[in-house]
Amino acid sequence: MSEPADRVTAFIDLHSHTTASDGSFTPSELIALAKRTGLAALSITDHDTFDGYEQALPIAREAGLDLVRGIELNSRLFLPAVENPLYVHVLGYFPTGDASSEFNDWLSGERDDRRSRNRRLVEALQNRDVDITLEEVEARGRSLAGRAHFAHILVDKGYARNSEDAFQRYLGQNAPSYVERQSLSTAEVIAIIRAGGGIPVVAHPIRLRLPREQEREVLLDLKRSGLLGLEVYHSDHPPEFQADYRQLAEELDLLPTGGSDFHGAPKPGISLGTGLDGNVRVPVEFVERLRAFSVASWNG
Repeated sequence: MSEPADRVTAFIDLHSHTTASDGSFTPSELIALAKRTGLAALSITDHDTFDGYEQALPIAREAGLDLVRGIELNSRLFLPAVENPLYVHVLGYFPTGDASSEFNDWLSGERDDRRSRNRRLVEALQNRDVDITLEEVEARGRSLAGRAHFAHILVDKGYARNSEDAFQRYLGQNAPSYVERQSLSTAEVIAIIRAGGGIPVVAHPIRLRLPREQEREVLLDLKRSGLLGLEVYHSDHPPEFQADYRQLAEELDLLPTGGSDFHGAPKPGISLGTGLDGNVRVPVEFVERLRAFSVASWNG
């Protein structure tokens, strides 16, 4: 018996951002866009906060949209014989329930660390004769102000042509005024998500920029530390990488996930649900597998 047509064509997006972190769409605007796009499910994965998800949840329920609790967290990956750590983003999904109170307490500390980094970044920019203050950055991003908000100000004040230029000249890892966040190790972040009742997933693995065999060994080592999933589909992943990551997830027995990493204005070429020039198409089965795993874990 064939599946209903709407199920065959349905797709989802498990990686998106709102104004609660560094996106330009409010939670309600993002839900409206998801409905217009025809998404069967959406996960809001703001950086270091569930605020966008919480604001969107009643709106999504009224609209009949399946909304998945998610979050994106920074981490540092230390490799042998490599002087500087790699910066790994870890997605945490809570598809069947809330995060633990201990996890939320830890998140509060992470937001304090973010503000400390922002203060140091303001000082570094001021030392390069950039006219910027912490107050105006936080007016843009509030407690979740980040480098995207710095970039907007630098563009508005004429220090950079666009956000990409701002990151290259001032904010990116190779820029002279770059300030590092003192994030936990990737293994520690994975453990914290697991302890909080979530499913940890390595986001956009292509950004690790590792040789294929080393990338596989790193992911295998993180699986031993509790990693449960791998983001297969992402706007940064060309089709050949998507196929390779889908195979790698199967080989390592990791849950496949995917999403556009939609931000709105900060990433104007990225469309919700379909990514860059239509290169993202995440099947509904991915969220079903997340939920099935979560339920099985809770039931022991």
